[in-house]
Amino acid sequence: MNFFSKDTRSALEAIDLAQWIAFAPIVFQASLALRDLRILEKVSESKANGLTIEEIEEKTNLPHYGVRVLVEAGLGIGLLIRNNGKYTITKTGLFLMNDAMTKVNMDFTQDVCYEGMYTLKESIIKEKSTGLSVFGSWKTVYEALAHLPKQAQTSWFAFDHFYSDGSFPQVMPIIFKDKPKHIFDIGGNTGKFSMQCATYNPDVKMTILDLPGQLNMAKGNVEKAGLSNRINFHEINILDAAQKFPKGADAIWMSQFLDCFSENEIVSILKRCHDALDPNGKVYIMETFWDRQRFKTAAFSLQMTSLYFTNIANGNSQMYDSAVFNKLIDKAGFRIAEETDEVGISHTIQVCVKK
Repeated sequence: MNFFSKDTRSALEAIDLAQWIAFAPIVFQASLALRDLRILEKVSESKANGLTIEEIEEKTNLPHYGVRVLVEAGLGIGLLIRNNGKYTITKTGLFLMNDAMTKVNMDFTQDVCYEGMYTLKESIIKEKSTGLSVFGSWKTVYEALAHLPKQAQTSWFAFDHFYSDGSFPQVMPIIFKDKPKHIFDIGGNTGKFSMQCATYNPDVKMTILDLPGQLNMAKGNVEKAGLSNRINFHEINILDAAQKFPKGADAIWMSQFLDCFSENEIVSILKRCHDALDPNGKVYIMETFWDRQRFKTAAFSLQMTSLYFTNIANGNSQMYDSAVFNKLIDKAGFRIAEETDEVGISHTIQVCVKK
C-alpha cells in the first residue's frame, strides 16, 4: 500500500478539495438531512423521470424553502443532478441512501462523534477525550458505553459489529486449527464472538474478560442463547495494570480491542496475556491497520476513525500503522507466527506466540 507517498492533485483539484474541507461539516449535515427527511428516497423512486421541487415538497410533506435549499446543496455535494427543473439521484446519492457500510459510518459519526468533535484541538493538546463530556463525566467511552443515550449506544454497537461480525466465518478455521480447549475473549463486549465460538465448536470453553457494564449485556445474551454452561465471565478493568488476567487459557482472542489503547497500555495488556497464557498457547489479534488496506478509501476511513479515539473514546489510541503495532508485540515478548490480511472488510489477523 503506497497511497500517500505523492501529491497527485492539480492546483485546481487541490483548491476544490480545500473548499470541500472548509464546508465539510455543512456537507455532512445536509447529506444527513437529505437522507433522513426521505428526499433522496423520493427522488430515487422517480427513477429517470425525476421530481420538481414542488413534487418533492408534496411527497415529503416538507416546506418548499427547506426542500429547495437542501436539493440545491445536494447538487453541489454530488448526490443529485438537475435537468429541465427536475432532480434525479446520482450513484453517490444511491450509495449514501442504501449502502450498509455508509449508513453505519454516517450514523456513528452523527450520534457518537459529531458534537464532541468540536473540541478535537483540545483533545490533541491535552491527550484527553474531551469530546466525551457531551455524554457525561466518564474517563473513557468504554466505561460510558452501557449508559450512553439509546441512539448513540445503538450506533456505536452497529459500527463495532458491522466491521467485526462479517469476519467471524473466516476467523473460526484459523483459531480452531490448533483445537484450543479454553479461549479468553478479552474485551468481549456483547458476547457475540464467544457465542459464535461455542456454537462452532461444541467442546470449547470461553471466558469473557471485560468491564461490568459490558459483562451484564453479554450475560443476558449468553443466557438467551443457552450457552451459560460453556461461557464464563471475568470482571476486570483492563486499564488497571495491577489487575492480572486469570491463568489457564491456551488461546487468547482480541478483536478490534487493542486499538482502543495507547502504545504503553497495549504492551501492558500483551505482557499480562503472556503471563496468563499456557506455554504453547497463542494470542490471536484481529485489527484494522490503515497501512494494510487494499483501497485508499478504506485507509482514509480508518485514519478518520483514529480521531474518534482521540476525541471521544480515550484520548490516546488509534487505528494503528502495522509497523508501529508490531514493535509493541515484540516488546511484550511475543513474535508473529502467522498473519492473514483482507479478513472480512478490512482486518488483519496476527497469530502470536511466546518468543
